[in-house]
Amino acid sequence: MKRLIPIICVTALLVTAAGGCKKDSGTASTSDIIIGHYASLSGAQSDFGVSCNDGAKLAIKQANAKGGVLGKQVKLVVEDTESKTETTTSVVQKLISSDHCNAILGEVASTRSRAGGRICQDKKIPMLSPASTNPEVTRIGDYVFRICFTDDFQGPVAAKFAAAKGWKKVAVLTDSANDYSKGLSKSFKETFPKSGGTIVTEEFYPKDTRDFSTLLNKIKASNPDAVFASGYYSEMILVIPQARQVGLNIPFFGGDGWDSPEILKLGGAADNCYFTNHYSPDDQRPEVLAFIKDYQAEYSKTPDAMAVLGYDAANVMIDAIKRAGSAAPDKIRDALAKTTDFPAVTGKITIDAERNARKPIVIVRIQGNNLKLEQAINPD
Repeated sequence: MKRLIPIICVTALLVTAAGGCKKDSGTASTSDIIIGHYASLSGAQSDFGVSCNDGAKLAIKQANAKGGVLGKQVKLVVEDTESKTETTTSVVQKLISSDHCNAILGEVASTRSRAGGRICQDKKIPMLSPASTNPEVTRIGDYVFRICFTDDFQGPVAAKFAAAKGWKKVAVLTDSANDYSKGLSKSFKETFPKSGGTIVTEEFYPKDTRDFSTLLNKIKASNPDAVFASGYYSEMILVIPQARQVGLNIPFFGGDGWDSPEILKLGGAADNCYFTNHYSPDDQRPEVLAFIKDYQAEYSKTPDAMAVLGYDAANVMIDAIKRAGSAAPDKIRDALAKTTDFPAVTGKITIDAERNARKPIVIVRIQGNNLKLEQAINPD
């Protein structure tokens, strides 16, 4: 029996060690290339996060079906920010420290991308935002990138569009707690007067506002031709119907933060309102048609812009890993910085020296339950 005790102990240790290395179902193995994604899967902007994540999942599924990357499968590890900045900090730390991600995608919201980007920069993990347009996001440091256009392009496009529509007097409605909204309003206000227009008033609303009637009455009193509302769809689905209720029956227009199936549920209230965006399902380019077909086959619905950007971001990251010939974060960072003319669904992507992508932009018009392509504009 004494001779058996050491054997039993060793066997027990081996069993314990094996159990300790066992992964839960769905967890990446050490042979996987791990890409993290932090997204608003719940909360006020959940449409953004769910769509973006669906697009990223489709890209990775397609890559793995073709054999993966560098002979390995790609694993997407997803964390929900709950549409909260404070949650963002903890989930990004988890993706880096516990999940050992080689690279990270996220977020759509600029405020949360800035929170997560600071952690990624500090830990030297490359982060690629699909849709954060605030210019400050990539100024965090050399590990933070984006594949979307920025507000200092989006704002002037909206301003010139307003001038072309003959809207001489425009009121501005801004979310005082949102980096995206504040930055987009600032960019618009700097450009619109140069096109001969006048900002008749700017009204600010705090986070979680539900009743906009007082602000809308102030805007109505300024007698504008249109209202530039730089917030997210989650506010616009409240703002536009309330505007009609107070008799403010003029066009509203805004940025890509409007893009959500929820905005189309407003029906006639939002007819002939406009917003700048990253893509239109009306686009007949082969890349767009192929993506819509694949996305509809996977999810049985038409993709919005956040789904397209999630797909493009995942594919740009996969391409960078391939070109790097390594899953080491610093090598991926270097490859991302050299991305040139990547054939994305939203247009060719070249990452510039500030880690931004100069991209085409479209203006879409809301008409009933549909978005109609109004205009396509190149960054030049």
